[in-house]
Amino acid sequence: MRIAVTYDNGQVFQHFGHTEEFKIFEVEDGKVVSSEVIGSDGQGHGALAGLLSNNSIDVLICGGIGGGAQAALTEHGIELCAGATGDVDAAVEAYLKGELINTGVNCNHHGEGHTCGDHEEGHSCGGHSGCGGCHSEPAFEGKNVGKTCRTHYRGTFNDGTQFDSSYDRGEPLEFVCGAGMMIKGFDAAVANMEVGEKVDIHLMPEEAYGQRDEDAVITLEIAQLPGSEDLVVDQQVYLQDPYGRPFPVKVVAKDETNITLDANHEMAGKELNFTIELVEVK
Repeated sequence: MRIAVTYDNGQVFQHFGHTEEFKIFEVEDGKVVSSEVIGSDGQGHGALAGLLSNNSIDVLICGGIGGGAQAALTEHGIELCAGATGDVDAAVEAYLKGELINTGVNCNHHGEGHTCGDHEEGHSCGGHSGCGGCHSEPAFEGKNVGKTCRTHYRGTFNDGTQFDSSYDRGEPLEFVCGAGMMIKGFDAAVANMEVGEKVDIHLMPEEAYGQRDEDAVITLEIAQLPGSEDLVVDQQVYLQDPYGRPFPVKVVAKDETNITLDANHEMAGKELNFTIELVEVK
């Protein structure tokens, strides 16, 4: 097995799309047998996912990562474990012991000690990413829970407007059912589907991205947030909570001294409709 970690001077670099180096670990029988640091020779999640694929990477450990990057990694069959912080070697050891907790990118924590970094554009109906070395307890039962499923889907709002479609991309979405990689209602629908079956589901916000939380809209002094000086309204960025966990926010207002950030998911509060077709269960 080969594990790649976003790398910056011995630490897990927090922004996948902007990492300049990866540390690559060769693992045999659950033990690291060799490692090397390589440069990233591409910009953006598609190029970086291709780089990892060309280096035969099986697992990526990183800090913050966007939905577009997650989709690109999935297309290349690379397992994702996001939300790692601190020493790179320690993160890999924790992963191999099954002790690395996958925090995903949709945390709503906020507090003092924020840091700021760019967030990649992209939409995915996944909530948290799962991986073999990370813990995730299924919230429901079903014959497909714990299995890798490949589905085609089309997502629409109640007025019929389409917001996402794997059919348009020409590639099914692959995820582990019940591992927390998908929003709850989507995951639960797939749990008992038969291969070849197609279902239509309607999800209330509680089964999708939750209700909007006005407490998740925060205003800070720009001086408190290193890196925020150059941000502009409508830009998406990552913050870190006091525990070092990354979460995405959107800049909704800014003046000479203050910046206002919204940690709600862009789909929070919305009812969603999906047509789901189960293509394969591995």
